[in-house]
Amino acid sequence: MTNGIVVIGATFVDIKGYPLEVYVPNGRNAGTVMEVHGGVCRNVAEDIANVELKPTFVSIVDNSGTSTDVVNKLIRHKINTKYIRRVEGGLGTWLAIFSNEGDVIASISRRPDLSEISNILKEQGDELIGNADSVVVEIDMDSSILKQIFELAEKYHKEVYAVVSNMSIAMQRRDLLKRTGVIVCNEQEAGMLFSDDYCSMTPEEFMHILDRQVKSAKYPRMVVTMGSKGAVYASMDGEPGFCPSIPVGVIDTTGAGDAFFSGVAIGL
Repeated sequence: MTNGIVVIGATFVDIKGYPLEVYVPNGRNAGTVMEVHGGVCRNVAEDIANVELKPTFVSIVDNSGTSTDVVNKLIRHKINTKYIRRVEGGLGTWLAIFSNEGDVIASISRRPDLSEISNILKEQGDELIGNADSVVVEIDMDSSILKQIFELAEKYHKEVYAVVSNMSIAMQRRDLLKRTGVIVCNEQEAGMLFSDDYCSMTPEEFMHILDRQVKSAKYPRMVVTMGSKGAVYASMDGEPGFCPSIPVGVIDTTGAGDAFFSGVAIGL
């Protein structure tokens, strides 16, 4: 039995606040508050399932009813939840306030304890990765867990696709970045990685610079999103390119990068 695309990472519950009027940072703001299931890799797993590819999600949740709701929703989406375990502190929380334009203007998060993923990989890693089509990871996860994932992926000749949640941490994993099938991040994160500023560049200008940087750093493939300007890509052994964006109305920008990454992972 195939595990499809195996997605490994944290599960969060997102608490989102939307003001009804112009947001006043130091005042009282009437609005709406909603709770939704989140986490970059959980989002990616759901996005992949939405095109009926039946991925496998490896994660940790806690013993709360909220976690039960999270797992049940994944099952309804036909996601393999066999490798999800429950431990105290296993579910993360992200609190965010949005502007009237749909952008995050303030947030705070409680990171979950993902150490149990190491035990999952020790006990079931061979069947998990051996039967995978490919592997998706958050590259800013604990380095010891990442090393387990990469060793198993290389053992079974599986591509690892890296999504970036925190570039400050990802920059400390440059050795692992060179072993990925693709790195996906935004232009600000790419600027941090290569110690430069690309925000004022056009896609045509940036793609040639990215091409040189990727080849110099020996990253196999890299895709960088540029917001409304689209996305550029480059690889070690190919020509760079540019994909324009499709104009849409913005309500909530969270999860947009996760959905884009899911499309890249599916396409590759």
